[in-house]
Amino acid sequence: MVDAEGERLGRLATKVAGLLQGKHRPDYSRHQLSEDFVIVVNAAKIGVSGNKMSQKLYYRHSGYLGGMRTRTLDEMLTRFPERVIELAVKGMLPRNRLGRRMLRRLKVYTSETHPHEAQVRIGMGKAKQAPAAPSPAPARRRRRTVREETAAEEEAPQAVVESAEVEEAAPAEEEPETVVAEVEEPVESGEAEGETESAEAAEGQQDEGSENR
Repeated sequence: MVDAEGERLGRLATKVAGLLQGKHRPDYSRHQLSEDFVIVVNAAKIGVSGNKMSQKLYYRHSGYLGGMRTRTLDEMLTRFPERVIELAVKGMLPRNRLGRRMLRRLKVYTSETHPHEAQVRIGMGKAKQAPAAPSPAPARRRRRTVREETAAEEEAPQAVVESAEVEEAAPAEEEPETVVAEVEEPVESGEAEGETESAEAAEGQQDEGSENR
């Protein structure tokens, strides 16, 4: 995009013609069409030197006898400011089909407003940076984890089936009987002596009974 405010007409035209021909590109070739478009804004604010506003004339003919028409540069800037830049650039391009195609890529607007804001942002924005190449280790780990997950999902139902078959095939093991041993409580010495005395007394009574008989 080129701003014509305060620029000289001839200097601006040479700059725009060079951009349309692609002379600023490293792959420039005079027989090839450049891929660049040029947008010129503030065409009504172009400047010239000397008395060109009144002395420079633009001619046109209607095609009929006596149909010559002339306009000064001042009149052209008042009525058709876009044509002033277009005609200046056209005179600096090749006179053939390639030059006409180049001229179609020139967009001139009287004021600052234009409908190519999206294209200007792309052209004037920062160059796209190439994304950093991912390290191979994370990618391999990611693939391994996916493979492990799929393998685990495939093995899980098989393991469940095998465990069920093992439970059905194995006989139920009998639980070992728990034998409780009765432990005799120790008898105190006093109780044991009382029992012995009662047993002796009973024996003495039986002996007396037998003698009386």
